[in-house]
Amino acid sequence: MFDFLADSLGLLILFGTISIATLVLSSNVAVKKLTGLAGYFRLSTTFMGVTVVSIATSIPEIAAHYTASFGILSGALDFEVSSAVVLGANIGSDVVQQTLIMAIVVLMAGGLHFKRYFLWKSMIPMIVTTIMCIILGVDGIYSRVDGLILFGTFIAYMYYLYADERKHYKEEDHGFTEEGETPEGVPQNSKEAWRDALIAIFALLITVGSAMIALQATEVVVARTGIGGSLIGVMTLGVASALPELITAISGVHHGDSGIPLGTLVGSNITNPLVAIGGGAIISRYWVPGPLVFWDLPWETVTGAILWMILWFSKGKLGKWGAYYLIALYFIYITFRMVFFSVD
Repeated sequence: MFDFLADSLGLLILFGTISIATLVLSSNVAVKKLTGLAGYFRLSTTFMGVTVVSIATSIPEIAAHYTASFGILSGALDFEVSSAVVLGANIGSDVVQQTLIMAIVVLMAGGLHFKRYFLWKSMIPMIVTTIMCIILGVDGIYSRVDGLILFGTFIAYMYYLYADERKHYKEEDHGFTEEGETPEGVPQNSKEAWRDALIAIFALLITVGSAMIALQATEVVVARTGIGGSLIGVMTLGVASALPELITAISGVHHGDSGIPLGTLVGSNITNPLVAIGGGAIISRYWVPGPLVFWDLPWETVTGAILWMILWFSKGKLGKWGAYYLIALYFIYITFRMVFFSVD
């Protein structure tokens, strides 16, 4: 899409800046409407973040995987190179979200509080998902059977979340009163709910489209480098792919609701591997570069486990020192990746 701008870095930066600004505005609208819809349908904002919003913000990764998979299947794309790039982007995006983006959100919010129930219900599945990707990819291939296992796990997890939500949802979490008063921003009737749903869908489409434009601009910038495919994915496409989650999480903090950012960041780390890698592997299979199995995925697993332990022993509180720790983890990760795992 941006091949005609390949020789003009200034125009590429301009396009990227415009797309990011559009992404910020549209995601802000989407979060506001989705928060209201969560109240109307008696669903927690955390549930909306883990399911609807995380799926929507993961569309760049999902779209990249499925596009690459059909290209591999048709013979238009190289099996190993395309596999390495999309897998690197997917896993790199997850690492960025667990560390750098989580830290940014914490610093902006002045701290976040995770309920211990959330640590079991969402963060443990996030860690288990990463371990599944290591086990299934250690033979160097994500087969169609592996893809079915991953995608099937996602369907089962979504069903569990919905059933669990129906048991534990409390109306007071959204500000409903015993007198029946409806909180501000929550639709009053089905007509308003449909209107807000359509606005949210449109805003999310703009958010994702803007992110994909930024993603394509990034591809042009790195197209002429000799870096390994998975490292390109981790360092550039992975960061660009995480933009929707970053902006959506920041918008949630801006609206004073930690459920959306927490649900989105953790939910995307579940959606990305199960839906993107799983669905893509069902279509075409993937070659799995060694650095992903022996560095990226283990690092993501360890980072998630350490974050879980910090939150558990701090009773769910994550402050600025925890944020600084996460930032340090990201830069340690990327430095070792560049020095020791630059070649697939």
